[in-house]
Amino acid sequence: MTSAVHHRTATVNGLEVFYREAGNSGAPAVVLLHGFPTSSHMFRHLIPALAERYHVIAPDHIGFGQSAMPSLQEFPYTFEALTQVTSGLLQHLGVDRFAMYVQDYGAPIGWRLALAAPNRITAIITQNGNAYSEGFVEPFWDGVFAYAQAPGPDTEAPVRGALTPEVTRWQYVNGVADPSLVSPDNWVHDQALLDRPGNDEIQLKLFRDYPTNVDLYPQVHGYFRNSQVPLLAVWGANDEIFGPAGAQAFVQDLPHAEIHLLESGHFALESHLETITQYIHDFLGRVLV
Repeated sequence: MTSAVHHRTATVNGLEVFYREAGNSGAPAVVLLHGFPTSSHMFRHLIPALAERYHVIAPDHIGFGQSAMPSLQEFPYTFEALTQVTSGLLQHLGVDRFAMYVQDYGAPIGWRLALAAPNRITAIITQNGNAYSEGFVEPFWDGVFAYAQAPGPDTEAPVRGALTPEVTRWQYVNGVADPSLVSPDNWVHDQALLDRPGNDEIQLKLFRDYPTNVDLYPQVHGYFRNSQVPLLAVWGANDEIFGPAGAQAFVQDLPHAEIHLLESGHFALESHLETITQYIHDFLGRVLV
C-alpha cells in the first residue's frame, strides 16, 4: 500500500513555505532538499517510496516551486537565508533530528543545517550534491564564478543561459543513457516557474551568492571528520555540472562513505528511481539504529 502524500504550506518568518509530507510523524525523519531549477516536484516519486518506513518532508525553497517568491527588496536570496527558512520549517514541524537527502542547491543548505546543529543530522544521502572543489565541472562553473566575482553585462549574459528552456531540458537529459525515461513534464514545469516575472533576478542573485558555499567547504570537511556522519553518495556519473570526482571526494573525510556511481546525469532520480530507492532503504536501514 502506497503512503498518501500531503501537500501543505506553513508560514515561516512571514513567508509561505510549501512542502510535501508523507509517512508516520513518529518514524525517523528524512528531509529532501531540492536543487536548481526545480522544487520538491523532483521527489514526487521518491516520497511515497520512502514513506512506508520514514517521516518524509520535502520543502520548496523560497523563490522555487509553490513557496513564496518575494522580491529582492523583501528577501535577501542568499543560501544562508534559504537555510534559515528551512530550519524554521523543521522547527515548526517539530522535527528535531533527521536524515537528509541533498541535491545541487540542497547541498549547501544541508551543510549549513549540519554546521549549525551537528547532532541533529542522523545521516546524509547526497545525489549530485557537492561539497568539494573536485566536483565542479568546467566549463559550466567558469561562467558562474566569473559572474559572481565581477557582475556586469559581459559576465551576466552567459549565466542567463542557465535560465533558458534549452538548458533546463539539458540538465534533465544530458548524460542519461535512455532519455525516453525522463518525462518532459520536468523541464516544462521548472521552466514555467523560472519564467515568472522577476524570477530571473532572483536566480542571478543566488548565482552571485554561490561562492559563499565554497568558502564553507573547510568547515564542512571539519564537520565530516569530527562527526563521521553516515553518508551515502548516489551520483549521476555523467553529470556535467557536478562530476563523479565530487562523489569520490567524500572519502577524504568520511572513509566509510558509501559511493555509488550511476549511468545517469544531474537528475538521476528520473532514470534510476528504483535503484536509488533501494540504496537508500539499505543504507538507512543499517545506520538509523
